[in-house]
Amino acid sequence: MATYIVRRIVTAVLILLGASFLVYLLTAASGDPLAELRASSSPNKAQLIQQRTDLLSLNVPAPLRYFIWLKGAAGCLVPFANTCDLGKNLAGQAVTEQLGIAMVQTLSLVTVAVILAILIGVTLGIVTALRQYSALDYGVTFMAFLFFSLPIFWAAVLLKEYGAIGFNNFLKDATIPLPVVVLLAIVLGLVAMAIAGGAATRRWIAFGATVVASAVILELLSMTKWFLTPGLGLVVIALTAVGFAFGITTLSAGLKNKKALYSALITAGIGVVLYFPIQPLLAAATPLMIVLLAIVAVAVGILVGRLMGGYDRGQNMRSAALTAFLVGVLIMADRFMQAWPAYFDNSKIRGRPIPTIGASTPNFDGDFWTGTLDRMTHLLLPTIALILISIASYTRYSRGSMLEIMNMDYIRTARAKGLSERTVVMRHAFRNALIPLATVVAFDIGGLIGGAVITERVFSFSGMGTMFAQGLLLVDPNPVMGFFVVVGITALLFNLMADLVYSALDPRVKVK
Repeated sequence: MATYIVRRIVTAVLILLGASFLVYLLTAASGDPLAELRASSSPNKAQLIQQRTDLLSLNVPAPLRYFIWLKGAAGCLVPFANTCDLGKNLAGQAVTEQLGIAMVQTLSLVTVAVILAILIGVTLGIVTALRQYSALDYGVTFMAFLFFSLPIFWAAVLLKEYGAIGFNNFLKDATIPLPVVVLLAIVLGLVAMAIAGGAATRRWIAFGATVVASAVILELLSMTKWFLTPGLGLVVIALTAVGFAFGITTLSAGLKNKKALYSALITAGIGVVLYFPIQPLLAAATPLMIVLLAIVAVAVGILVGRLMGGYDRGQNMRSAALTAFLVGVLIMADRFMQAWPAYFDNSKIRGRPIPTIGASTPNFDGDFWTGTLDRMTHLLLPTIALILISIASYTRYSRGSMLEIMNMDYIRTARAKGLSERTVVMRHAFRNALIPLATVVAFDIGGLIGGAVITERVFSFSGMGTMFAQGLLLVDPNPVMGFFVVVGITALLFNLMADLVYSALDPRVKVK
C-alpha cells in the first residue's frame, strides 16, 4: 500500500510539472499583458509599462519565466516555512493571498452542494432502482433529466426571481392564499401516492391522507404567520426524534433487533429531555462549542448502544449514534429558527432575508446564530442551483449500478437463503453499488474545487472560477497558474483516493 501511494505521488508530481509548463506557455501566448497600458494615454505610460514588465518578468522569455515561477512555487512544498510564492497579479497582490480568499469562497459554496447532491442523488437512485418502472421511478427520472438539461445561468436567474425576490415579497404578509394551499396539498399528495406504491387502494389512501394533512398544516402556518416567527417546539422535535429512531434502526439493524431500536429510542429521549436545559448553553454558542456538543452527542449514543447489550452491540451503537446526531441537528435547526426574527429585523437586512448576490451582508453585526444565518441565506440559492444540476448524474449512475447488482447471482442466492429484503439490499447490494460511483464522485469533487464559474458570476462570488476567468481575460498568468496548481493537485489527490476507496469497497481489487 505505502509503495503504491509513493509511486502514485511521484507520478503525480511529474504530471503536474509537465502540465503546468504547458499551461504556462499557453497562457503567456494567449495575449499581451501590456496591451491595456500600450493603448493608454496616461503621461506616465512608459513608467507603468516598465513597472508591469518588472512585476511579471516580461523581459524574460516565457519558457525561462516558467522556471522563475516554479522556483517560488516549490517553496509551497515546505510546510510552515512561509516560503510559498506564486507571484503577483496585475494589481500587485500576492497570488497566495488572492488564492486563499478565492478558495474559502469556493469551498463554502460547493461543499454543502456536493454533499447534499451525493446524498440525495444516491438515495433517489437506489430507491428508484428498487421500484423500477413505477410511477416514482418515472417521476424521478423525468425530473432528473429536466434539471440536468436546464442551463445553469437560467436556473440561477429563476431562483433569484422566485426564491429570493418572490419569497421576500411573500414575507411582507406571510399569508398563503387558499388556491396555493390547495395546489401544494395536491402536489404533495401525488408525491406521496408515487412513494406509497402497491395496490390502488393503498395509493389513494396515501394521497387523501397527505392532501388533508398538508392542507391543514399549510393553513396553520399561514394563520399563525409561522414564516415570520418560525420554530419547531418540543412536541415536533419529540415526534421527529422518534421517527428518526425508527427510520435509522430500520436501515441499520432492522426492527426485529429490539436492542438497537431501544438504544435509538433512549438516545432520542435523552435529546428531548435535554432540550430546555441546553438552551442557555446554546445562547452563548461558538463554532468550537457546536463541534464539541456534536461529539458528545454521538459519544452518548455509542455509550447507550454499548450498555444496552444484546447479540450485536455494533448495530445498537450505530443506530443510537446516528439518532443522536440527527436529534442534535434537529435542535440546532430549532435554535436557528429562534434567531430568525432577530435576523429578519436587523437594520442591514431590512425585512428581505434571502439575498441574491454576495457571500455575506456588508457590515452585518450579529451573534453566532444571526451571523451564521446570514452566511447560510447567502449560500442558499447558489447551493440549490448546483444541487439541481448535479443531482441527475448521481441519480442515474446509482440507479444503473443498483439495477446491475440486484440481478447478480449472489443476490438471488442471498434471497434463496431466506435473508430479509433489508439485509439483501443494505448488506449485500448497497455497498457493491457504490463501487462505480467512487470514480464519479472523486472527479466531480476535484472539478468543483475549481469553482462553478457561471454560478459564481451570477451570484457574485469571488471564488476560484472567477479568479481563473479574470486571469485569462486580463492575460494575467500568475492567478491562472495558482488556480491550476490547486485544481491539478486536487484532481490527482481525489483520483488516488478513488482507487483506495475501490480497494476498500471491493476486496477483489488489490492496491499494488
